[in-house]
Amino acid sequence: MSGSKLVPYVQAAPLAIIMFTMVGIPLITVLVISFWDSDGISLYPMFRWENYTEILSRGLVYDLFLKTFIYAAITLVLTILIGFTCSYFLVFHVKNLKWQIALLLLCTVPFWTSNIIRMVSWIPFLGREGLFNSTLIQMGLIDAPLDFLLYSDFAVILTYVHLFALFMLVPIFNSMAKINPNLIEAAQDAGAGSWMILRDIIIPLSRTGIALGSIFVLTLVMGDFFVVRVMSGGQSASVVSAMKNNIDQLYYPQASAMAIMLIAVVLLIVAAILRVVDIRSELAK
Repeated sequence: MSGSKLVPYVQAAPLAIIMFTMVGIPLITVLVISFWDSDGISLYPMFRWENYTEILSRGLVYDLFLKTFIYAAITLVLTILIGFTCSYFLVFHVKNLKWQIALLLLCTVPFWTSNIIRMVSWIPFLGREGLFNSTLIQMGLIDAPLDFLLYSDFAVILTYVHLFALFMLVPIFNSMAKINPNLIEAAQDAGAGSWMILRDIIIPLSRTGIALGSIFVLTLVMGDFFVVRVMSGGQSASVVSAMKNNIDQLYYPQASAMAIMLIAVVLLIVAAILRVVDIRSELAK
């Protein structure tokens, strides 16, 4: 191999080493430990499938995966609606570039604080004696506080949407901003209505951003346990929260096996998204 052909490999080597050290080694470690045994005190290195068979034989695990997927699916739909609507407004209704940037930066203001602070801030707002319930009672719209607002699946999903909407908005905005305005004008000159332009031009040309945002949101939701634990008040659970319980009880092999299964599920979902949208070719345009 000539020296010129080695240049790309040399350039990529530092990043590859960092990725392998920071990502590859931990994943390999988790995979190896998932085959070990534990009595809740000590780990016993060996190769056994029992950790996986025990997990797959319990109906509770399937319920946890289903619950996690429901959280991810609902959050995904809502963040797509919010991200697409906001991006559409910024790109096609805000003509001044400076105003576009200013309004986009305004959307990032909540992200200037910690995720924990933004999550916990919903508790005094949604509580039985919180601002929202108090306002509705004072307006005479309800007679008693709404209990479903806090420590419920509603609170979990609302918090997820609040925390992760920007991860959908930015990729969609980036894709939508690349749409040539001449395409819109040509479609209008040809007699296409607003809905036809949206369906046949804007949505197809924004699919890369939607796909990227979907990957971000799905992986973030399916890898979270803290929001579920706090905002559900311990009344609900997810796969990662079950893993956390195993870790707290020092059952690391069982937690590792569940982690590997979750990674496999997420990879299948990401592969399905990439199968529908060829992100690499789209970004290269």
